[in-house]
Amino acid sequence: MINITIQELEKENEVVLKGELDTAAAEEVEQKLRPLYESNGKDVVIDCTELEYIASSGLRILINILKAANSNNCKVILRHVNDGIRTVLHITGVDGLFEII
Repeated sequence: MINITIQELEKENEVVLKGELDTAAAEEVEQKLRPLYESNGKDVVIDCTELEYIASSGLRILINILKAANSNNCKVILRHVNDGIRTVLHITGVDGLFEII
């Protein structure tokens, strides 16, 4: 199960993910994050402090957000990524696509 909070701030869109971004949750997550595909000229900051797990379907969603952001000269920043998620990003080779802080 995953909980998603999206907040539009002055200079960025902030997304907080809590729980597990697994295959079962992917469709719901994609629907909730779809507005981020249509960038409003703001960077997207995804707070992963309480993200416990991410499946390949979750990575696909993040990459789709990244593609949309890049096409609008914006970036996607992953913040507070734990070691487990960082390992998944590294093993799949997508860690270099995102700014991870």
